[in-house]
Amino acid sequence: MNLSKRLEAITNFVEKDSRVCDIGTDHGYIPAYLIKKSLSKKVIATDVSRGSLDKTIYLIEKEKLNGSIEARLGDGLDVLNPYEVDTLIIAGMGGILITEILEKGKNKLCGIDNFIFQPMVASIELRKYLAENNFKILDEDLVFEEGKYYEIINAKRGEQKIRKDINYEISERLIEKHHPLLKAFVKHKIDKIKSIINEIKYIDTKKSRKKYIESQELLKDYQEVLNLIES
Repeated sequence: MNLSKRLEAITNFVEKDSRVCDIGTDHGYIPAYLIKKSLSKKVIATDVSRGSLDKTIYLIEKEKLNGSIEARLGDGLDVLNPYEVDTLIIAGMGGILITEILEKGKNKLCGIDNFIFQPMVASIELRKYLAENNFKILDEDLVFEEGKYYEIINAKRGEQKIRKDINYEISERLIEKHHPLLKAFVKHKIDKIKSIINEIKYIDTKKSRKKYIESQELLKDYQEVLNLIES
């Protein structure tokens, strides 16, 4: 069974023989892959959408994985009991929504020591939440697929200090491991912020002037990270 590069990168952070819960499983590709590759003993696949969960149930039955994957309909961690799993995957949704799921389901996190997140947007807000709520980012990965960059975050419980604000956006882990995509990722961010600066530099309103100053500061931070990568 083959996965997209994004989904496979997520599974790389699953420890062998883990008991996994995949929140927002959609088609159920990750749970099926984990069982078929003998990476997990048991997977609970959840989704708030009946239609999405039906796709998962269809895949479970098609691949004859009924004894290893349990499909549950529900919102976030509501359908999970404490100590049922040791690994939590929340992927394919916004970083703010991920923080809301974690916050609402705090009492369901007992026994979970491996957290894998893949925010589609708002990775800054997610990293800030993790740092402020006793999560320590151990590792990260970066994938480029179909013209888009995807960030995958692997965290455990523990204290963490973020040294610079820019590292809420550009991970220290990626810098430390000299990730092969990081230079292109930062250049992509530089191009985007330069485009914003060019769009607003002649707009003379209080809001645009504030945005211009903030964008110039952010560009400076991006450039410092790029210089560090290239040095």
